[in-house]
Amino acid sequence: MTIIRPERPEDFEAIDTVHTAGFPTIAEARLVRVLREAGRLTASLVAEVEGQVVGHVAFSPVSTATEAIGAGLAPVAVLPSHQRPGIAAQLIEAGLSASRSAGVGWAVVLGEPAYYARFGFRPARGFGLSDAYGGGDAFQALELIPGSLPEGAGLARYAPEFASLEV
Repeated sequence: MTIIRPERPEDFEAIDTVHTAGFPTIAEARLVRVLREAGRLTASLVAEVEGQVVGHVAFSPVSTATEAIGAGLAPVAVLPSHQRPGIAAQLIEAGLSASRSAGVGWAVVLGEPAYYARFGFRPARGFGLSDAYGGGDAFQALELIPGSLPEGAGLARYAPEFASLEV
């Protein structure tokens, strides 16, 4: 059975391990650390199986020129030994729910459109939102609270710590 819960300090090393194993570089593990240190993790959830942290998802603030604040979903990872049974999907759903419960009205993600469509994400350009990474259709948005997605707000800016992704 998989348990999804908020991260705790004793999980930090395991979270690093999950991201290091799930990505080709240490950039995402470093990103989570610097977001945490800056107090910008609005939701940080782990997936636990038999007492072991096997997955993690982070959400942090995203803002627009109109000063609308949403949530950026990034990164999400699952240990290779536990991929494919839907753990990442459980983490994402729980993170979106936590964001909604916290009053966050919308979320964005830069990821595979076919994968994130299952959660209701659609290309953000259809809402008049853009990203600084040239994501095209991979930059997607989801309204969590009806009427809150800032249509036509232009550039959605992730937290400054995302600059640490440059390896």
